[in-house]
Amino acid sequence: QVQLVESGGGLVRTGDSLRLSCAASARNLYSYALGWFRQAPGKEREFVATITWSGGIAYYGGSVRGRFTISRDKAKNTVILQLNSVKPEDTAVYYCAAAFGNPLGNKESFYSDSDVYDDWGQGTQVIVSS
Repeated sequence: QVQLVESGGGLVRTGDSLRLSCAASARNLYSYALGWFRQAPGKEREFVATITWSGGIAYYGGSVRGRFTISRDKAKNTVILQLNSVKPEDTAVYYCAAAFGNPLGNKESFYSDSDVYDDWGQGTQVIVSS
């Protein structure tokens, strides 16, 4: 089990940048991928990005590719989501999540499925004003 605590949300304006952090508490994250999902009011949870802990391979959702960057700090057991050029449609609660295992086949499809993530943080609110 991985305990996850998000931080860094807030109110920003269109075009601004924001950095979200997720501190992970676990004995060994080697076989995990840590990612971010978001959920806007009245909408389904949406995949944002994931990074494999061991190899640092990143996967992105289509709506954020090219604007958001996910990275990990192994020394601090932290996953970082850098949000650039934010838009009002980026407004949502952002959740950090952990998925165990190294899937075969289409990894991008696997990691975009919220059902494969067993551990979730409480979420951090991001509001983008126009």
